[in-house]
Amino acid sequence: MGSHSKDSLESFVRIPTIKFTKLFINGEFVDSISGKTFETIDPRTGEVIARIAEGDKEDVDLAVKAARHAFDDGPWPRLSGAERAKRMMKFADLIDQNVEELAALDTIDAGKLFSMGRTVDIPHAASVIRYYAGAADKIHGEVLKMSNAFHAYTLREPIGVVGHIIPWNFPTTLFFLKVSPALAAGCTMIVKPAEQTPLSALYYSHLAKLAGIPDGVLNIITGFGPTAGAAISSHMDIDAVSFTGSTEVGRIVMKAAAESNLKVVSLELGGKSPFIIFDDADVDMAAQLALIGILHNKGEICVAGSRLYVQEGIYEKLVEKLVEKAKAWVVGDPFDPKVQHGPQVDKQQFEKILSYIEHGKNEGATLLTGGKPLGDKGYYIEPTIFAEVKEDMLIAKDEIFGPVLALAKFKTIDEAIKRANSTRYGLAAGIVTKDLNVANTVSRSIRAGTIWINCYFAFDNDCPIGGYKMSGFGRDFGLEALHKYLQVKSVVTPLYNSPWL
Repeated sequence: MGSHSKDSLESFVRIPTIKFTKLFINGEFVDSISGKTFETIDPRTGEVIARIAEGDKEDVDLAVKAARHAFDDGPWPRLSGAERAKRMMKFADLIDQNVEELAALDTIDAGKLFSMGRTVDIPHAASVIRYYAGAADKIHGEVLKMSNAFHAYTLREPIGVVGHIIPWNFPTTLFFLKVSPALAAGCTMIVKPAEQTPLSALYYSHLAKLAGIPDGVLNIITGFGPTAGAAISSHMDIDAVSFTGSTEVGRIVMKAAAESNLKVVSLELGGKSPFIIFDDADVDMAAQLALIGILHNKGEICVAGSRLYVQEGIYEKLVEKLVEKAKAWVVGDPFDPKVQHGPQVDKQQFEKILSYIEHGKNEGATLLTGGKPLGDKGYYIEPTIFAEVKEDMLIAKDEIFGPVLALAKFKTIDEAIKRANSTRYGLAAGIVTKDLNVANTVSRSIRAGTIWINCYFAFDNDCPIGGYKMSGFGRDFGLEALHKYLQVKSVVTPLYNSPWL
C-alpha cells in the first residue's frame, strides 16, 4: 500500500552537476557579503546536495539597488511590449532546451516526481512565460467619458521594483507565476526562493541572462525567511511584494509592508479545501478525484482537497473504493517512473505531518489506512485517511500540507455547505455531482477563490487562482496577475472649443 518502491534508489538517480550556488545580483553570480552558506538537502536520502550562498539584509540591499537602477534608468520598462515579449519567448525556449536538467533539480531538491517535472511542471513554466509574453504588447488603459469639458484617459504603468517570496512545494511553477507577469509589465524584481529549494531558481537566472533580460531586472537572493525574506518585505525601496506560503508568514509579510513604505502586497496563503461528493456521483470517478486531490505532489499543495465530505447514500461504497486505491498508491524514489508519490520536502515537514497523524489518532478519528513513515532513509509517508472526523479536530482545522485526508459523512446540501465553509481558509473547493442545480447552488455558496466541478486541479494560464478569507488576496494566473504589477494613472486635459464632449 503506498508501499516504498522495491527497487534501489541508486538505480534511478540522475543527479545533475550543480552549476549555480551563488546569489544572482545585477547579472552576476556572487558570494553573499557575509560569506555564509547553507545546505540544501535531498529529501530522498536526507543527504546534502550542495552548499548555497546565504543572502541577508546587506545582499538584499545590493539586489534592490540593482533592480531600482534597472527600473529607473535601465531599458526594460522602456522597451516596447513587443521587444519584452521577444526576450521572454527566448527565455521560454531556453527552458524547453533544458527540461531534463531542470526537472532533475526540482526532484532532488523538493522530492517531486521526475516524470511529472519533465512532462508537466517545466514545460508548463515555459507556457506561462509565453502566455504573459503575449500580453506584454497589449497593456493599455482606456479613454474616459468626462461630464465636463475635459479629455481623460488612463495609463497602466509598471509598479516598479517587486519582491517575490516563493515556497518550496512548486519551485518552478510558482517562480514563473510571479516572475512572468512582472516581466511582461516592465517591472524589475528580487526573488527569494525557499531555502529548501533554491537550485532551479538559480538556474533560471542564468537562462534569463542568456535570453537577453537586462542586468538588474531579475535578481535571486537565496537565504532564510527571517533574514532575507524579512529584508524584502520591509525594504523601503521595494514597491510591491508577492508572497506564496503559510498564513502565519503572510501576516508577517503584510505587517512588514505596512510598517515600512506601505508597499502593495499580494498573498496566496494556506488552504483546507473541502471536496464534496453527492449521492449521484460515479463512485469510481469520485474516489479517483478525491485521492488525487489529496495525494498529488504528496499533499504538498495549497489547494489540496484535504477535507472530504461524502453524502450518506454512497458513503460506504466510496470509502471502500478510496481505501482500495490508497493502498495501491506507490510511494518511493521520485526518479522511478512507476512511483506516484515521492518524499516530503524535508525533515521538519516530515515530522510535522507525522505529529498531525498522532493528533488525529488521539482526538478519536478512525484511521482507515496509512499513518506511518516508509523506508529507513528519506522522508516518505504512507497515504493516510481518517474517517469520522469532526470539525473541531486539528486534522480538520489545520493545513497539514501532506498526504493526510480527513473524511466525514453528510446528509443534506445545506449541511455540506455549512461544513465546507466552517474553516478560516477559502482557497479552493471541489464538487462531484450530476445535478446542475446542485453544482450551481453549492459553487455559489462556498466562500473560496476556485471551485472545481467534476474535476480537480484544473489549472490554466488564463484562469486566475487566489483566496478568500485567511487564504489571502490577489490572484495568480490570468490577466488579473498581470494587473497586480501595474499602476493605473489618470491623465486629464481641458478641452477648448470642442464641438462635443
